[in-house]
Amino acid sequence: MALERICVYCASNTGLRPAYADAARALAAELVRRDLGLVYGGGGVGLMGVVASAVLEAGGDVIGVIPEALLAREVGHAGVGDMRVVATMHERKALMAELADGFLALPGGLGTFEEVFEVLTWSQLGIHDKPVALLDVAGFWDPLFALLARAVDEGFVRPEHGALAMRSEDPAAALDAMEAWRPPTVAKWLDLDRS
Repeated sequence: MALERICVYCASNTGLRPAYADAARALAAELVRRDLGLVYGGGGVGLMGVVASAVLEAGGDVIGVIPEALLAREVGHAGVGDMRVVATMHERKALMAELADGFLALPGGLGTFEEVFEVLTWSQLGIHDKPVALLDVAGFWDPLFALLARAVDEGFVRPEHGALAMRSEDPAAALDAMEAWRPPTVAKWLDLDRS
């Protein structure tokens, strides 16, 4: 799959481990090395600010997408030249998805979880055919992959859809996997096979 822009989901906090910010900077360097643009939530704080600042400092392309309410709270990144201001969080997520050729998540909190599950669901339903990868810093995403495996084991998710989220500890390997990824060709609905 030809990738030009990657939507990076990540936290508006930096977390307790320095490894999280280190991973954000390593991802930024790999994006710039591959001439891939960054699409992200527009924040100047937390891991969002780290990854955007690192891409900008290396001369890379950044598009921020931020709701008016968050921009008004002065959490927008002042250095991003292409800042798309939208009315709602729903518009933010839809525009980020539209602008990107794939999705990569760093560690984060509730917002990051919600964004990851939304793009995985959209992939499962065939709404998009873009790769989704998680940068697994210090085993952060282990519980999510355990949950996905449980959902498959319990018959709520097809194995092919349980495997939609790729993971890697290394940004280069994650992006390589995203470039090689192909969408599954099975329907979402398990019950149709059982009738």
